Amino acid sequence: MKKSSYLINTSRGQVVDQKALVRALKEKWIAGAGLDVFDVEPIPPSDPMLELDNVVLTPHLGSDTIEARSRMSREAALNVLTVLRGQQPRNVVNPNVRSRNQ
Repeated sequence: MKKSSYLINTSRGQVVDQKALVRALKEKWIAGAGLDVFDVEPIPPSDPMLELDNVVLTPHLGSDTIEARSRMSREAALNVLTVLRGQQPRNVVNPNVRSRNQ
């Protein structure tokens, strides 16, 4: 990366080697970073990332919008109703696993 680059991670904490990133930020290999996710969440108070002035850290707020939270609430309610009707809810992570009641 160029020295003027900023690394942004809003996906998963494990995507970025945080120890290497701290070194890159301290030694000015890159200009800065913005992170919404971390190896360990919440980020521990002793994490050296918290002492850097060329990094912006947010507490995993990537989905914290009115629209996203409204849709999440709607989807959750629809899934509850679907299950109460004896049907499989949408967006199931493990669809091959059935509940004990089925």
